[in-house]
Amino acid sequence: MNKNEGNMDRIIRVILGVALIAYALFMPTAPLAVFGWIGVVPLATGAIGWCPIYSIFGIKTCKMKTPE
Repeated sequence: MNKNEGNMDRIIRVILGVALIAYALFMPTAPLAVFGWIGVVPLATGAIGWCPIYSIFGIKTCKMKTPE
C-alpha cells in the first residue's frame, strides 16, 4: 500500500470525517444523522494516507519523489 494522498487531501479528509462523526454524535435526532457515521471512511483514509478508490482509478495527489 503506497500512499496516494497528498497532505492537503489528508487534512481535508480528516476534518470532513470528524465533522460528520460529530454531527452524528451531537445531533442524533436530526434527519439523516445516521449518515454522519460515513465520516469514518474519510477519517480512516486520511489517517493512513491511502484511498482504495484512488488506487482503482490511478489517482495520486501526493507529490512524487524525483530520482536524484
